Amino acid sequence: MPGPTNTLLVEGSFEELVDELATYIDGIRKKQSEDSPSLGSEVTPLLEKGQKDEALKKIVTGSSILNNAHERDFVAAYNLLIHLVRQSPNNDKFLPKICQNLSQPITSSPSNGPGLALSILSTIFNILPPTNDVRYHVFLAILRVVRASSMFDTLRPQLKNLDAWVAEWETDAEDQRTLYLNIADVASEAGEADESYDYLLRALRTIPPTESNTEESQQLSIRALKAALSHPSHFSFQDLTALDSIQALRNSHPTHFELLEVFNAELLDDYHDFLTTYPDFLSSETLREDVLERKMRLLTLTSIAASSSTRSIPYAQIASALQVPSNDVEMWVIDVIRAGLVEGKLSQLNKTFLIHRSTHRVFGDKQWVEVSGRLDTWRTSLEGVLAVVKGEREKMAKEMEIAESGPKGQGQRDGVRGGMGGARRREIDVME
Repeated sequence: MPGPTNTLLVEGSFEELVDELATYIDGIRKKQSEDSPSLGSEVTPLLEKGQKDEALKKIVTGSSILNNAHERDFVAAYNLLIHLVRQSPNNDKFLPKICQNLSQPITSSPSNGPGLALSILSTIFNILPPTNDVRYHVFLAILRVVRASSMFDTLRPQLKNLDAWVAEWETDAEDQRTLYLNIADVASEAGEADESYDYLLRALRTIPPTESNTEESQQLSIRALKAALSHPSHFSFQDLTALDSIQALRNSHPTHFELLEVFNAELLDDYHDFLTTYPDFLSSETLREDVLERKMRLLTLTSIAASSSTRSIPYAQIASALQVPSNDVEMWVIDVIRAGLVEGKLSQLNKTFLIHRSTHRVFGDKQWVEVSGRLDTWRTSLEGVLAVVKGEREKMAKEMEIAESGPKGQGQRDGVRGGMGGARRREIDVME
């Protein structure tokens, strides 16, 4: 796979190496057919005339036979061919043919062939300057080999460099779309649904608004829509509805768009209404009804949790909304928590689901009205709390005022009484 820049060390003059490779190719040809034409006899006169590019063209054209080379000679033979092509000022026109050859099966080694082909393609990729757009075509060849051999794990680590490579190659929108779709196909066939969907979205984003109604755009949009609906853990569809190409389906494919709208913002009842209106739609689009039914129930429970003003939902309400037996409610609540759509806990004693955190599936006018209502409720509650606090403060202030003034007045009265009593006692003493 692509990595650090490689250096090929090959000894000999250009003419000697071309003659050596031509002789090797003739040897493979003769093993297949004694009557095969001699490549050496075609190349030698061209070399004598100094027509190096013409001789190299003959070699590259006949190089597809190298896929039949013995496994121990395969890498050496292709490395020699790459070295010769690099000597040409027009190497860009020869490399695509070599990449095409390596994208085909390596008949001499069916088991190790894909690994050998990837090794050579990686060498080609790494010896090219980073800004050389031929790297783009080499990478497409790598994707073809990875797809044919189901070796996605070898590709995955390199995808982190893709954005930088695309910028260096200065690829246009169409080439980027081709690249992203190839990666999406490779990932899909490898069972990597997340990566496949991610690159489908990238491909959709390369479509300009002026081309959102084209046939290619419509088919790609439908493919992404179906991938999102079928993905077991994809619950947010804002990434799709924000795209012009998806919005264009409203007119070109209204039934597809209606189904997307149901999953984007509606409830299970609305989904069942859709199925009643279009009973054969899912089967015609190869969409699994059981997968979509489960996802719609989880999304419905998510909406109920987000719109609950009490943050507590009775089991009976959940059972009714999800159209399931009461005994299954806890299982569905656990599933929606595992999916990361809602946080909360079950109260088996009270038969309620206590919500800690929930998120609206979409946030539009309806949700703003709901938020406004909640804020009004909180404001009223806070005003009540503030009134109580204010009343308690006033009461406490009065009590403190009484406490401060009461003991002081009582002390003064006690002092007067004490003085008068002493005077009487003194008067009595004198009279006595």
